Amino acid sequence: MPAELIRRILICLVIAAPAIAFRVTGFRPDPVVDLLVFGAAVVAAAFLLAWAAEAAQKDISGALAIAILAFIAVLPEYAVDLFYAFRSGSEPEYAQFAAANMTGSNRLLLGFGWPLVVITALIVARRMTTKAMRSGAVAAKPARAAHALELPKENRLDIGFLALLSIAAFAIPLLGTIPIWLGALLVVTFGLYLWRASKNHSDDDGEEEFVGGAALIAELPTRARRATVIALFVVAAAIILSSAEPFAEALVSSGSSLGIDSYFLVQWLAPLASEAPEFIVATMFALRGMGGAAIGTLIASKVNQWSLLVGSLPVAHGLGGGGWALELDARQVEEFVLTASQTVMGVAIILALRFHWWSAAALAGLFAVQFFVPDENGRYVLSVIHLVIAVGALIVHRRDIVPTLAAPFRRARPVDAEITGRDGDAGGPATGQQAAVASQR
Repeated sequence: MPAELIRRILICLVIAAPAIAFRVTGFRPDPVVDLLVFGAAVVAAAFLLAWAAEAAQKDISGALAIAILAFIAVLPEYAVDLFYAFRSGSEPEYAQFAAANMTGSNRLLLGFGWPLVVITALIVARRMTTKAMRSGAVAAKPARAAHALELPKENRLDIGFLALLSIAAFAIPLLGTIPIWLGALLVVTFGLYLWRASKNHSDDDGEEEFVGGAALIAELPTRARRATVIALFVVAAAIILSSAEPFAEALVSSGSSLGIDSYFLVQWLAPLASEAPEFIVATMFALRGMGGAAIGTLIASKVNQWSLLVGSLPVAHGLGGGGWALELDARQVEEFVLTASQTVMGVAIILALRFHWWSAAALAGLFAVQFFVPDENGRYVLSVIHLVIAVGALIVHRRDIVPTLAAPFRRARPVDAEITGRDGDAGGPATGQQAAVASQR
């Protein structure tokens, strides 16, 4: 095993070691210290998961690998959120934290993660295009900024599922609860998504590219690579399972110690800790000219959140001793409306499989504005703005509405040569100079 890989794994284990010691001994010196110790362990475990999940694509190719990667990458978030839902079965005040963690992570992914990746990819594409023109690799013409990131055509399946889920999401605030029947429907939808993703592949997937720790794992011989991936999954899962409960408790308890609203900490700090590795990996892909792969993973993560995560909340609540429905108060209803409207806007602006820089800027800007609009009426106004922008984008992309909504139900077939014409390789995202040239169209 390469020394660099061993060093990276050991760093993560050293960071997680205090949390394991705290858990085994039951030592809890202070809520804030607990927050830092167990939060660091969750982040370290999330890095191990991200490396292992990405390297696993060496053995599992195609859209299914992206779906599985997206699922594994958000496991830390699942652990924390399901703990709150389970605890709410016996202590109803914890229900608000289950909703807070889910809506926060969902909006963080779309309002911060998507724009970060797209803007990074477009900057890289512009530089590559300029360099290519100077070297004579492409036709000489005035250099101009890259305006849009082209998405691989197989991403229409993910967008189609996300579109349906974003529409269904409005049932939650309308009902004022997440009933078990809706949870079951969402979990079944996730299963259908995985099945369809496994069928949505290219005849020639090409060689995957890896970055960071995943690249070091992918370079190992087959047996050593698979053993390492499995070992990292097991170790990371053990760290997360041992750290999720005390981390979640510390988030609530430390709010009082720090004079910060516990709801705010649960909604933003926990998701930021659990999703940081995913954002870093996606950004590294974008920096290498693989914007399609990066944004594809983040879109798949959104599908996971709106299907499996939301669907699991009433199940965890019921198993914790509550009824088979997670009741929401006025604040949580408002949060779900804002989150659902943001998702509808996100879907609308990428229907045509092109992610423009102005769309990314709008998502990021509206995401930032919410922190300055804490009152309920302001949040509903912000939701209306999301929906107005979504309607405008749907009008512009009206020809793509039916194909997108039909994608989850369309007969599975390999991605055809049409993608080659778009991205320069069969079914994979445009990379390097191809991405730069494609973004100029």
